[in-house]
Formats: sequence, C-alpha cells, structure tokens
Amino acid sequence: MAPMKIAVALSGGVDSSTALYLLKKGGHDVFGLFMKNWEEKDGDGACLAEEDFEDAQRVCQILDVPYYGVNFAEEYWDNVFSHFLRELELGYTPNPDILCNREIKFKVLFEKAKALGADALATGHYCQTKNGALFKGLDPNKDQSYFLYTVKKRVLNEVLFPIGHLQKNVVRKIAEEAHLPVFSKKDSTGICFIGKRNFRSFLEKYIPNEKGPIETVEGKEIGTHDGIFYYTIGQRKGMAIGGPGEAWFVAGKDRKRNALIVAQGANHPALFAPGLMATDLSWVEEPPSFPLRCHAKVRYRQMEQPCVVQQEGEQLRVYFDHPQRAITPRQSVVFYQGARCLGGAIISQALSNRDD
Repeated sequence: MAPMKIAVALSGGVDSSTALYLLKKGGHDVFGLFMKNWEEKDGDGACLAEEDFEDAQRVCQILDVPYYGVNFAEEYWDNVFSHFLRELELGYTPNPDILCNREIKFKVLFEKAKALGADALATGHYCQTKNGALFKGLDPNKDQSYFLYTVKKRVLNEVLFPIGHLQKNVVRKIAEEAHLPVFSKKDSTGICFIGKRNFRSFLEKYIPNEKGPIETVEGKEIGTHDGIFYYTIGQRKGMAIGGPGEAWFVAGKDRKRNALIVAQGANHPALFAPGLMATDLSWVEEPPSFPLRCHAKVRYRQMEQPCVVQQEGEQLRVYFDHPQRAITPRQSVVFYQGARCLGGAIISQALSNRDD
C-alpha cells in the first residue's frame, strides 16, 4: 500500500495502539485521534476517559506521532444515548455500540479525520475490508463485524483495520515487542458511558423504577420486578425468584401491563423461535437478491446460523433452519455469506411459528 496520511482512532487500549504502531512501521504519515463521548460530571469514574487518554498520549509520545483529543459528547448524547434511553423506556434492549459506530466513529470522527487532511481513518476493530466490502476478523473470538454492519461501502473504502488479520494474542505480542505500555491492558467491556459502575444505579438517574409483576408463561404471578428495562430476553440473573426446580429465564415482556414473563429451564420452548421479522435494513454494499440463502446471528456472541431471508416491503422475514434461542426485539440480526458481512436489520419481533 502506498504511503498515506492516516488518522488512527485511539481508545487507550492495546488494539488501537497496535494499529497505530503497524501503520507507522509501514511508512505512513499517522496521527492519533482520541474521542471523548461522555462528560463525567459526577466524578465516580463513568468511562475512565482521562486514564484512557493518558494511555493514548503515552503511546503517541513513544511512537513520536501527533495526537488530538476530540469531544463528541453532544453528538453522542443526541444521536446515541437519547435513543438508548427511549428504547429502554419502551421495554426494549437496544445496542448502543452499533449506533455509536454508525453515528459517531464512522460519521463525525470520520469527517473530522478528513477535515484534518487524512486520506483514511484507521481503527482497532477486528474486521477486514476489500474493495469496500466488509469481512470478519481473522480471530473468531474477537471478530467485530457484527457491530459494523451499518457502515457503508463508500466509507469503508476509506477505512483501514490494521489488526483485522491478526489473532488477539499476536496483537499483544506485537505491542509488547514495540514497548507499548498498554500491551497487557485489559479489554474494555460493557457500555462505555456506564463503565464499571452498577447498571441499575446508573439508569435510575434517567429512568424512574416502575415495579411490576413477574409471571410464568402460563400466567401465574410468582414475583415482582423493579423495571422491565433492566431485563433482556434469555436473561437468568437478577431475578429474586425462589422455589424448587430449574432456574428461571426471561421469555418475554408485556409492556402494556408492565409484566415480565419468565420460563423455567434454559431449554424451555418459550425461549425459542423459528424466525423473526426485522426492519431498518442496512446493507454494506448493494442489496442482495431475495429469497436469500445465507447465515445470520441475532447477538454478538453467537455462531452464525443457516437461514432463508425474504423481503416484504420495508421488512425482512427470516426463517432459521433450527429454532433460535432468545431472539430479542430491537437487537440486530446480521447476515453473512462465508466471511463476508452483507448487512443487517433491527429485529421487530420473534415469530412463534412458520406461518406468522
């Protein structure tokens, strides 16, 4: 690849730091961009943004590259967090990371990089691209293509994923050999703006608790929940339900009655569905032809499952070869053909049978 001027999105972690190192080693003119997306006004460590920024600074100083801090807190609040709260209030379980990639990282940050004269934006995502097509990262345990299905080909043509062809242990080894101080830093987990704090305590500042009944799928009331937005389909933990037998799992939500529906046993039939309906379609390249035979997954930590996809107006109807567990409205279903990520959509409902 001919030398280019490349902006590297830095998080203060080992992945983006190694991406920066590899690009500089490859002869490119690189500079770092560190995003601040959340204002820590309460002082109890929401995102540890200051510590992460200091780590990013140290890496840039060691590699002798310029760096800039950019504040997108307002954009994040308007385009990601507000949407997150609205969905929770409706009883759904949204995925803010996907929205952040679409609205922040590969939109406002991408535009900022171009405004600063960059030919391309690079990130530490475990993904790969070729001619604007999106492919899974080589490391199956770290592949992040699920979170990037809303990024379009025209943007991906000017985006680089320097570590997408590497295993995570190799990335850490490269960082250690390059004497980057973050080589052993733990990966960040969870939602950035919540950080290490208790999820419930954080949400109580924005959404009032509204207790309601916990009911079995047969309609028997067996407990009380603190707010249905705390729970997601398939969840086991966080429910004070005693008694004999197997554990209880969230099987559904009745938002009109503010009721949480549960089923006993991890393999209860109420937790499985043969398919789903989805809206808000987003294809990386051109829309495929239908019916589409491909693989799909309904959550990040899932192997892709064989399915058939049919388009019905602005919606998709997806039937899986085998029933899928815990299909969750407002999460994303993402489609693949081999390693290629075709795109995805937002789940509107699980289908109770193949005739729905």
